[in-house]
Amino acid sequence: MKYAFFLGCIAPLRYPGIEKSTREVFKALGVELVDLKDASCCPAPGVIKSFSKTTWLAAAARNLALAEKAGLDIVTICNGCYGSLFDAAHELHEDKKLLDEVNKTLGEIGLKYSGNTKVKHFAEVLHREVGIDAIKAAVKRPLEYKVATFYGCHFLKPSNIKHLDDPENPKLLDELIEAVGAKSMPRQQKMMCCGAGGGLRSQFGETALKFTKTNLENIKASGAEMIVDVCPFCHLQFDAGQKELGFDLSVLHLAQLYGIAMGMEAKDLGINVHVTPVKL
Repeated sequence: MKYAFFLGCIAPLRYPGIEKSTREVFKALGVELVDLKDASCCPAPGVIKSFSKTTWLAAAARNLALAEKAGLDIVTICNGCYGSLFDAAHELHEDKKLLDEVNKTLGEIGLKYSGNTKVKHFAEVLHREVGIDAIKAAVKRPLEYKVATFYGCHFLKPSNIKHLDDPENPKLLDELIEAVGAKSMPRQQKMMCCGAGGGLRSQFGETALKFTKTNLENIKASGAEMIVDVCPFCHLQFDAGQKELGFDLSVLHLAQLYGIAMGMEAKDLGINVHVTPVKL
């Protein structure tokens, strides 16, 4: 298992511990990550695409072409990056006319894309390719946390082309959580947006926090003591948003949770720099 590692923007700039955790966890599980040199923003699906689909598609295709040039498929640790790159890859694979138009733009910078790069989410790789049994075998410190799994918006949808799980009642992340000994707690409105997406956090912060508050209230009511997400942007919204809302739930990216379960030190996983202190 070898992939071009697409970092995105939020993880390396705001939560480098998520990046390091992913590298260490995948290394321990036999997945090789190759840095995707000169990669740009994915670009953000709810922002750039809304203004100019052509610009969004060309920028995404450039990243796909870089991975193709390296002879690798892409793995990403962010739902937004996954949504943007996956959707672009799908459209370009299915529409030759669109691919030809994009290649005219890429040709201006000496690139060409054939339309065949596959894009995978790191949680998908963990579940489908590494497998639950291999994950269980790598656990050195079984965890007993009561966890609220947070899927986010772009991971499973559009479900008719991703086919990862039931988009309304998924189990994939719950199974990954429970593979390290934690318990996934059922709750109301499990698939609700964190509130940050589509530029809502930056343009309408108070509205975004209303979504976050509802999520946090439902998570508290479920008995969960920790949120585990698979997207740095969701991670940012819960970690920083709680300070404004007066909640104190621990927030971990799945890679960080796995790092702890595999015996790695919390300080080496970037957990000590979260806005909301993590209680382990």
